Amino acid sequence: MARKHSKHGSYEDLHQEEEAPEAVVLCWLCGRPTGKTIVWHHPVPKSRGGRDVVPMHPICQQTLISNFTNSELQRHGMDVEEGLLGNPAVRKFVDWVANKDPDFTATIAKKKR
Repeated sequence: MARKHSKHGSYEDLHQEEEAPEAVVLCWLCGRPTGKTIVWHHPVPKSRGGRDVVPMHPICQQTLISNFTNSELQRHGMDVEEGLLGNPAVRKFVDWVANKDPDFTATIAKKKR
């Protein structure tokens, strides 16, 4: 025989509870909070044996891809401060994008070959 009322309260009461605020995810390269779009980037490219992923803005990932080859990314690995931000073009980009909206997008210059 089915119960008329649940012992633990009604189903509607479960959805009225306050939802926990979402954790803020920071970009691995620039350190700003990520927006609606998060790219999960392999600091060491998969083709070079990388397994770890880090959250990034799409514009930050495009900057890395346009300034480093897979071999260079493999050499730098997870080292943001010394390796990646040591590159003047990447440092200039991070300083420029620091005050932009998390969902800011722009065209990134292509690789110079």
